[in-house]
Amino acid sequence: MKSFSTAIVIGCGGFIGTHLCRALEKKGINEISKIDIKFATPIDIRKPFDINGNFGENTVIFNLAAIHRTPGHPDKEYFETNMLGAKNVCDFATKHGINTIVFTSSISPYGTSEEQKTEETLPMPNTPYGISKLVAEHIHKEWAASSPERFLSIARPGIVFGKGENGNMARLYKALKKRSFAYAGRKDTIKASIYVKDLARILIEMVQAPKERVQIYNCTYFPAPTIQEIAKTMNSVTGLNRSIPYIPKTPLMLAAAGAGMFGGLGLGICPERVRKLMISTNVSGEKLSRDYPLRFSLEDAFIDWFNDCGQGGLE
Repeated sequence: MKSFSTAIVIGCGGFIGTHLCRALEKKGINEISKIDIKFATPIDIRKPFDINGNFGENTVIFNLAAIHRTPGHPDKEYFETNMLGAKNVCDFATKHGINTIVFTSSISPYGTSEEQKTEETLPMPNTPYGISKLVAEHIHKEWAASSPERFLSIARPGIVFGKGENGNMARLYKALKKRSFAYAGRKDTIKASIYVKDLARILIEMVQAPKERVQIYNCTYFPAPTIQEIAKTMNSVTGLNRSIPYIPKTPLMLAAAGAGMFGGLGLGICPERVRKLMISTNVSGEKLSRDYPLRFSLEDAFIDWFNDCGQGGLE
């Protein structure tokens, strides 16, 4: 068991960062330095940075900072934030004698294909985000390789959901509620995913009980759920009980192309986004389930999230 008394959370103002800080406080880690570009006094990790504090061997850096929405940003921004940020974080750790970093990467470095990916799968990223995240992983690995005293955990989460996410799962709930959700081209699309409270706990446990000095874990349910399982579970837990239609691929893509010609009709509809809905993120969480088991099933996670929102919805 590896103990630590001080934490630096980079990207603390984001969805995962907020939950991680809360989990750290519940663990009794009250010395938390919070870094985020959104703060009134922002720290931009794209540039060399420094902060005051009594840091050292008992300090852990949780590097959550990233630009991740894709599509949504110019290619350059992914590389600047994810790659330069990784270098500057590692330089900061070296300067202050900090020997433990937890880096949240992504499943995007695996690229796009239907085949199941494990931690041993050769990464083949095909987006600027995925490429920049894979390079960031290697920057962190080079930092860890520089000293046998250094510990590095790399988490590759799928869709992370829970209160405050304002992302895929929250949009799915809103679409179900408005009766505007339909299975897009298929019902068996696999969507690797994890509840944010499980992820926050696991990031801490990776520090407290590392299995290897340098370790990588896919962070997702095992087996990963399909879009039909997700929609049905959400539908049931929240009491919506909506009937979900199915739209075949060909008319769906034609409709998306038409909407795309008119700027997505204000709904963000375009062939690229619709095509993304039909591609599985078939990532195995078997290794995680063995070493850091999840505590929330998919149903339990939706129930907990629903309760956190006062049973008034999912947001």
